[in-house]
Amino acid sequence: MSIITLTTDYGLKDHFVGALKGKILSQNKETIIVDISHTIDSFNISEASYIIDAAYNNFPKGTVHIIGIDIELKDNNQHIVIEWNDHFFIAADNGILSMLIQKIKPQKIVVINIHDRLLPEATDMDVFVTVAVHIAKGGSLNVIGKEIKQLKDVTELQPVITSDSIKGYVVYIDHFGNAVTNISKKIFLEVAKGRPYEVTFKSRKVKTIFAKYSEIEATDKQSTTIAGRHLAIFNEAGFLEIGIYKSNPKTGSASSLLGLRYRDFVMINFNN
Repeated sequence: MSIITLTTDYGLKDHFVGALKGKILSQNKETIIVDISHTIDSFNISEASYIIDAAYNNFPKGTVHIIGIDIELKDNNQHIVIEWNDHFFIAADNGILSMLIQKIKPQKIVVINIHDRLLPEATDMDVFVTVAVHIAKGGSLNVIGKEIKQLKDVTELQPVITSDSIKGYVVYIDHFGNAVTNISKKIFLEVAKGRPYEVTFKSRKVKTIFAKYSEIEATDKQSTTIAGRHLAIFNEAGFLEIGIYKSNPKTGSASSLLGLRYRDFVMINFNN
């Protein structure tokens, strides 16, 4: 069984997603194709990296993930494949994969070099599809690329960590209007070392990060106004998320009520 997932900023109005699936099936009609998302904000590599990180590990080992964000081939934007955690990721070397692996060494990285083997009119996505099908069929990475040792370093929107604080950034606003940051639970635990802390954002503060939204009910069982309160949790993907309890995007959410937007910063300060 071969599985190929798709994550793009193509949207769903135009023909692009359907055509992409047709190209995959034309090369291997037995492929199982799964959409992760096609509504990534245009060229938003931080959002794409978060979405892939949150989703990929739910798929079987050996799954191939095509990431179609800012893929135009240029000297400073090569096409690459990484094998990481026994999954394969095909993308441009534009920072998406650097954010994903978070400085953890991949099993293998190759720069794709098959472009001249395809028809002159082949698009960048045609290259990705050909590589994805090759890998999904069990093909070797050495056939489609030259091995390299590291990805392009990316500094944009990376958490700033000191011994007493973490400064992170909102990288994604979800369907409910919750603001997801790039502060991982792993980073938090490494810096916190059991110390009390305070999370600040947009002139607001919270002193507890919950494991799930409903835990806020235990803080004030007598209150009838818990719905609508702002809070922080570590979401299922393991990242700090700022939300409104029982929010409704139509009437108010962390994004609309708290004014949190993509690139806004969130601070965690630790007390000694």
